[in-house]
Amino acid sequence: MPRVNVSIQVIPRVTGDQDIYDIVDEAIGVIQQSGVKYEVGPMETTMEGEYDELMDVVKRAQEAVIAAGSERVITIVKIDYSPSGVTMEEKVGKYRQR
Repeated sequence: MPRVNVSIQVIPRVTGDQDIYDIVDEAIGVIQQSGVKYEVGPMETTMEGEYDELMDVVKRAQEAVIAAGSERVITIVKIDYSPSGVTMEEKVGKYRQR
C-alpha cells in the first residue's frame, strides 16, 4: 500500500478552567506513541504512513481527547493520497532549516 499523508486538527470543546492545549496534547501524545512519522505544526499535525494505520491513529486521538475531559471534539482531517505514494519530505523538504 502506498504511503499517504494525513493531517489532523482536533478542536476540543472544554468547560470551566480546562486548558485546551493540555487536551490537544493528549491527541498529540497518541500520535507520538503510535510510531508513525509525524510533524506537529501550530495548527495541525501531519502524519505519514499507510492509510488504514493513520486513520486508526485519528480515531484513537479523538478518543483520547474525550477521555481527557472534552465533552465533544471536532476533528478536521486532510488526506493526500497518490497510488505512487506521498511523503512530507517531497512537499516541504526544501523549506526546512538545516
